[in-house]
Amino acid sequence: MATNIGMMDSAYFVGRSEILAWINSSLQLSLSKVEEACSGAVHCQLMDAVHPGMVPMHKVNFDAKSEYEMIQNYKVLQDVFNKLKITKYIEVTKLVKGRPLDNLEFMQWMKRYCDSVNGGGLSNYNPLERRESSKGGKEASKKAAPSQSSTKGSTTAPKGHSSHSARRTEVASGNPANQSVKASRPTSSGGPAYDEQITELKLSVDSLEKERDFYFAKLRDIEILCQSPEIEHLAVVGAIKKILYATEDDASVVAEAQAMLSLHHKEAEALSPIAEVSEERNSSETQKRKIIVNFDVDAAAIATLSPKQRMSDASDVHCSGSPLMTY
Repeated sequence: MATNIGMMDSAYFVGRSEILAWINSSLQLSLSKVEEACSGAVHCQLMDAVHPGMVPMHKVNFDAKSEYEMIQNYKVLQDVFNKLKITKYIEVTKLVKGRPLDNLEFMQWMKRYCDSVNGGGLSNYNPLERRESSKGGKEASKKAAPSQSSTKGSTTAPKGHSSHSARRTEVASGNPANQSVKASRPTSSGGPAYDEQITELKLSVDSLEKERDFYFAKLRDIEILCQSPEIEHLAVVGAIKKILYATEDDASVVAEAQAMLSLHHKEAEALSPIAEVSEERNSSETQKRKIIVNFDVDAAAIATLSPKQRMSDASDVHCSGSPLMTY
């Protein structure tokens, strides 16, 4: 039973079209996007399908719109995981945002898990009846009913056409000329080679869609970061926003963003000499104040000396060999 699956497992290379077809056929729904299952109700019913009676479907809300209501569904799903001892971590905060890549990856894991339980077979499971006890379950079934009826109508029409063409073939089979013309016409089906190419193209498209969603989510994270009040006033953030919000694929957008950064750098350099000059002026003024204070102290000290002390100082100067006292 697959509970922990690595990111390089083949389960994560299943395309969204195959995932949608699996959900709609298993639960008789009409989802057009994988992220429409972000409420968690679909996940709960998928677990109910492979483990009948394990999920309290009366607690599941198919009409969940707010994140609070969606979280309640994921709490039900987490309780089921705990009962079954499934260690898969549910990233609820990402899933309720409706991001395509996160919901696709979790649904890919769900498909792999359901396929590993009893070979993925849902024998004797009535999804419509089980949804009736859920909030919004009847409305979800009613929405799915028109799409399923239209699908059935489209599938019955080719059958009538094929039976009519079969009768025409039986009538024409009696004519040898018609048989030779029929043999000379090429068959419309391409054979196994064409089927293989179609499969490869589908896988390539699914891989490209997954890669696109991945990088779109990264760009969205960068946009949210640039909108933070702490850094949104920075010049580099403005340049990033200019590239993000560019409507045309033009190289001039990058050049304009670089010009914004260079202009900001020049303005910063122009302001730096002014700051240095102001610092030099402050230091020179401080030095002048020190000289003036020292001079005033010396003058005050001399004024307080008596005449005898002044003469003794003069004699000290004479004794020291000052050239001023030699004459």
